[in-house]
Amino acid sequence: MSEAKVLLVPDSLEGERVDAVVARVLGLSRGRSAGLIADGRVRLDGSLVTKSDRALGGATLEVDLDEDPVGPAVVARAVEGLTILHEDADLVVVDKPSGVAAHPSLGWDGPDVLGALAAAGVSITTSGAPERRGIVQRLDVGTSGLMVVAKSEHAYSVLKRAFKARTVEKTYHALVQGHPDPFTGTIDAPIARHPGSEWRMAIVAGGRESVTHYDTIDAFVGTTLLTIGLETGRTHQIRVHMAAIHHPCVGDPTYGSDPVLAARLGLARQWLHAVRLVFEHPGTGERVEFVSAYPADLAHALEIVSAA
Repeated sequence: MSEAKVLLVPDSLEGERVDAVVARVLGLSRGRSAGLIADGRVRLDGSLVTKSDRALGGATLEVDLDEDPVGPAVVARAVEGLTILHEDADLVVVDKPSGVAAHPSLGWDGPDVLGALAAAGVSITTSGAPERRGIVQRLDVGTSGLMVVAKSEHAYSVLKRAFKARTVEKTYHALVQGHPDPFTGTIDAPIARHPGSEWRMAIVAGGRESVTHYDTIDAFVGTTLLTIGLETGRTHQIRVHMAAIHHPCVGDPTYGSDPVLAARLGLARQWLHAVRLVFEHPGTGERVEFVSAYPADLAHALEIVSAA
């Protein structure tokens, strides 16, 4: 019996071949994915595709299956340090610790937000692929801070539109190497998957529009604490853009930071924290705001640079 799966292409798979995207998101072999495409059973934003077409993050992917494939399942697992800041019938806001993914994915066997919510008895009833239900935004595994997850179909639709329309205020704090010049600025540079790496992103001509605003909170010897606002929400956006202006996030060797400095500060991940989230509540229409304090590892690193 045929079943149609409808889901959004993750931003992390931006620029990948459609056959690879179908295989990754549905847990299929590459050959099975290519066969479905050849049979005219895969559409991207309503149009039939060939296996070599490239996917756009956020595009609607429709796959007509003759059976339900086994993909990465949501496994209820309590996550130490993950805090539920707010929950109502429409949504739940969490403070995510570092080392936790937004949702299950192939190749990741660590904890995730949806698994933590399931363990806490939070029911996510929105549509989409089972392993990503309710996910309207993501934080990197190594980035801590605020995430909102939709619980209702209505909230999912409204929040996805709000993020796409850039009406959600997302504020991050980042400790970066050196002193940006100017101290306040905007980085407007397109981002796509790095041509030589499956797990890195890069500034690439023809990539997706990406706009980052930054301002200096405080400057220290060799580092600067920035407040960062995002107009767009590309994978690794802050990390890529700060590295592009030669001021990578401290503790982020993937994008060129100094490992000696990270060791001195006791950091095992990038100094990047989602501190503030403001959006219109999809149920009440009220503007709501949530804030998050620095976790212990980031606070400790900041104490060290402040004392230098």
